[in-house]
Amino acid sequence: MRLPETIANTSNLNEGKPILLFDGVCNLCNSTVDFIIRRDRKKTLFFASLQSPFGQEIKKQLPKDIDSIVFIENGKLFIKSEAALKIAAYLGFPYNLLLVGKILPRKWRDASYDYVARNRYKWFNRKDSCRIPAPEERNRFIENF
Repeated sequence: MRLPETIANTSNLNEGKPILLFDGVCNLCNSTVDFIIRRDRKKTLFFASLQSPFGQEIKKQLPKDIDSIVFIENGKLFIKSEAALKIAAYLGFPYNLLLVGKILPRKWRDASYDYVARNRYKWFNRKDSCRIPAPEERNRFIENF
């Protein structure tokens, strides 16, 4: 899925940095971001919550309402299992071994993703507010355009 021109031309995205948008009030999502930050040794990935002004601007310009992870790489948008596999590729060994999941039909992968996403609040609860990055992480979080 290609990003709309108005998003693709913003200065944050023109730098070509891969950005992960996540549900900032979801405990599972926040734990996943923590996991990724600890394993992204090259500090390649950048983050924004879907509730942030940046995330809201992207969401309102998409053809449908998305509450799953969104991954932006080189002006292209990836969601659900495709986003998860793209992220795994950045984490190196052994996490990049998850890329063998590409042999499964996308429909199956996304169905599994949707099942977890539908139940994430029930299984992992939710927070009252979005994750606040630690001082040493702040430069990896995008909050505004």
